[in-house]
Formats: sequence, structure tokens, C-alpha cells
Amino acid sequence: MRTFAKLFGFIFLIIVTANQAYPHCQIPCGIYGDFTRIDLLREHVATIEKSMKQIDELSKKSSENMNQLVRWINNKEHHADEFTQIVTYYFLTQRVKIEDPGNAEQFNIYQEKLTLLHNMMVFAMKCKQTTDVENTGRLIKLIDQFVDIYFSDEQKAHLKEHSKNH
Repeated sequence: MRTFAKLFGFIFLIIVTANQAYPHCQIPCGIYGDFTRIDLLREHVATIEKSMKQIDELSKKSSENMNQLVRWINNKEHHADEFTQIVTYYFLTQRVKIEDPGNAEQFNIYQEKLTLLHNMMVFAMKCKQTTDVENTGRLIKLIDQFVDIYFSDEQKAHLKEHSKNH
């Protein structure tokens, strides 16, 4: 009986914490997919925008569409959260390295990256609060600005090729 209780407790713990998994580990595994993460950010924005348009369209119709309306709202919320998790747990926590303030040029670039990532999180929040597609447009511009400062010219060319294939 004790073994069953322990097993049940372990399974319960796994189920409860399963929804708290993040896009990538926070151990120094050295396995990164920056290009994939950028593609995922763009995909989340496209999904958020589609959700916004569906919400607006369904809101104009009768209450028989309430179930679908709720599903699109939940979808928009989910993808905004996923977007923020990538920004936070992947780029801010793991990929953007802290720079020495003594190296003014590198420190300014570091601050620019932080500012862009923070703005992305703010506009992801605004996407959750509204159905204004200007917010998704702003997110795409912020992603593009981040790509421009984060990657080298060679990496940007590779990202463009990578994005075409996905």
C-alpha cells in the first residue's frame, strides 16, 4: 500500500508540474536553436493575429458562436504566453550575455537587446489585452530589429534561408 501511495504521489507531482515546462532547459547544455526560436516567435505572432481577426469576426455574430469565440481567445492568450516564454526563458535568461559597462560599445548593444526584448514582452501583453493587430505588427518589427542587432550578417543570411525552409 505504501508503494502505491508513493507511486501515486510521484505521478501526481509530474502531472501538476507538467504545464510549467519551459521551451528549453536552463542548464549549461550548450544546445541552442536561435534560428528556430526566431521562427517560432514569428509563428506565434501570426497565430495571435489570426486569432484576433477570428475574435473580431465571431464577436459580430450571434451568441451561438460563443464556444468558438472562447476557443480563439484562449488560443490568442496561449500563443502570447508562449511568445513571452521564448523571450524570457530562452533569450533573456540564456542567450543575451551580460556585458561589462567598461566596454561602452558592447554595453550599449547589450542594453539595446534588453530594451527590444522587454518591448516584445510588453507588446505580447498588449496582444493579450486587445484585438488590435497594430500590436502584432509592432511585434514583427521588434523581432526584425532584434534579429538585426543579435545576428551577424552571415547569420542573418542563414536565418533567411532557414526561415524559408520552415
